[in-house]
Amino acid sequence: MLLFSFFLFNFAFRSSMEIKLSFRVNPKLYLKDPESSELGGQILAKSIDMIHQIGFEHFTFKKLATEIQTTEATVYRYFENKHKLLLYALNWYWGYLEFYLEYRISPMADPAGKIREVIRVLTGEVGFDLVKAPFDLKVLNAIVISESSKVYLLKEVSEINKVQLYKPYKDLCAMISSIVTEYNGQYPFPKSLASTLVETAHTQQYFAQNLKGLTNVQDQIPEVYTRAFLENMVFSILNPQTGSSI
Repeated sequence: MLLFSFFLFNFAFRSSMEIKLSFRVNPKLYLKDPESSELGGQILAKSIDMIHQIGFEHFTFKKLATEIQTTEATVYRYFENKHKLLLYALNWYWGYLEFYLEYRISPMADPAGKIREVIRVLTGEVGFDLVKAPFDLKVLNAIVISESSKVYLLKEVSEINKVQLYKPYKDLCAMISSIVTEYNGQYPFPKSLASTLVETAHTQQYFAQNLKGLTNVQDQIPEVYTRAFLENMVFSILNPQTGSSI
């Protein structure tokens, strides 16, 4: 059993490629644990699908209730608002990403290789088929790219931060920061580089898909382009003399 901040992981290998994973999310995000009932699971799964299809701005609990054939009041028994529902899903994702990164890099000794592995995972090479999740992780990944900034670019960010609802995201960035320090212990801004790496992974993939004029993507696959850009950026910063990982 592994304890990561507000996430309690309990995993067991059922085969060489499949992990049964469960954890608790900060209870301040919900009124009733959505993973405690079949209806709660439907609320999570369908909300993720709808946010992906119509966007967070157009998503409402009224529309969600209609889709799953329940009442709007019933949805509100689980979540106070749609912002906390989205943050619940993103916290699940950040927690899984931290777990998955540790799973991938734990056998590795080379810090440069670890950084490349982080970049590969941030640009889509995630083992979504390893776990059984309450929602489609591939769809959630798409939402992370397009919608995740909306959970902290808002007026109430300080109040939300006080009750540590961003802690899983901070823990993920802290893990990446430790890898940066392992690679170059003299670099003075490892935390800033870690959070910049995560956010840039999202924005560049989004721009490469939707606003190509803001990138140099040309005919490349957005994930492949972003991966190459991030490797160039990070190693140029950490090795200003050579701009490489060698």
